[in-house]
Amino acid sequence: MTAHPSPLRADARRNRERILEAAVRAFSEKGADVPLDAIAKAAGVGSGTLYRHFPTREALVEAAYRNELARVCDSVTQLLADFPPDRAMRLWMDKFIDYLAAKQGMAEALRAAVASGADPFAESLDRLTTALSDLLHAGAEAGLLRADIDPLDVGLSLSGVALVTGAPDQRERAGRLLDLLLDGLRYGTHR
Repeated sequence: MTAHPSPLRADARRNRERILEAAVRAFSEKGADVPLDAIAKAAGVGSGTLYRHFPTREALVEAAYRNELARVCDSVTQLLADFPPDRAMRLWMDKFIDYLAAKQGMAEALRAAVASGADPFAESLDRLTTALSDLLHAGAEAGLLRADIDPLDVGLSLSGVALVTGAPDQRERAGRLLDLLLDGLRYGTHR
């Protein structure tokens, strides 16, 4: 009889999630060289638990980044189920700005992971473009957003907003710029 790997138990999944959340915070606030034991402690797990899930620093950095990417991209389905497409788009924009802030904070750790041969960005553009395409398509179908928008243009616009409003004290300005961007996506929908 062949043994099949079993899915993570509920407690193991919770531990993994806590480790990833603590890692994003730690790498963002303290840089790439934060001790992994400090991340384990912040997550409320032992070092052995951290190393069972992530045997190397690079594996943890890559998993933390991919987890943040998945969190923002996977939120599209629920947002579209809960809100009209234009409101879902605006809420997703906030999530994207938060994601970019976490990525910015993790920049040093991500550079170190890439230097060691990891490629945390392999699927980023495709996942983000798909998320934006889904939002734009739903908005166009509902007659709330323009149908002629390239998802990559929206992604680059969002990146620009994040670039100029990256400081925590600029979050209010970021919100105003996102509102302007959303208004631009609506332009011409009621002709």
